[in-house]
Amino acid sequence: MTDTSEAIRRLFQHRGDSQYGGEAVSQLEHALQTALLAQKEQADDALIAAALLHDVGHLLHGLPDDAPDQAIDDVHENRAADWLVKHFGPHVTEPVRLHVAAKRYLCAVDPNYLGLLSNPSLTSLRLQGGPMSAEEVSEFEAHPHYKAAVRLRKWDDTAKVPGLPTPSLQDLTEVLDRVTISDPPAASGDVQ
Repeated sequence: MTDTSEAIRRLFQHRGDSQYGGEAVSQLEHALQTALLAQKEQADDALIAAALLHDVGHLLHGLPDDAPDQAIDDVHENRAADWLVKHFGPHVTEPVRLHVAAKRYLCAVDPNYLGLLSNPSLTSLRLQGGPMSAEEVSEFEAHPHYKAAVRLRKWDDTAKVPGLPTPSLQDLTEVLDRVTISDPPAASGDVQ
């Protein structure tokens, strides 16, 4: 286990039992379910890692679990990608950064998608800007990682099943270790 995967394990250990934004699962359960769905679709290691880590930004701030209900967008996608970029390449960090934009994108291009969103996802969608405009859709589709972000988003939307058996965080550390690009000593701003 690298220092990076150990820091991620500790972060989930300390904060992962918090509720996942009004859903019936914890942050850790949601992360593990999203990674499981990526594995079932035979995603590569980088995208499995992105699936596991896509919402880690929710664990890096001190906002309450119900922040969206208080009209607060925690910009967790940017917070997560900015934290992860120290240890992972763009095949991990960019789908994480883009997974909120992917929700907005899917709302704009798939007429059935909006109806699939849970009430908490609809609340956060309003805070995140709603469906994309035609211009935003074109810009999003020009990003080299947009297809990976869309795959991640679809797993994200369905990874909310109470009691679903998943691999453990320990089981997924090998995946994280395979895609870690650097493992410098922890700096004062890193999660301990």
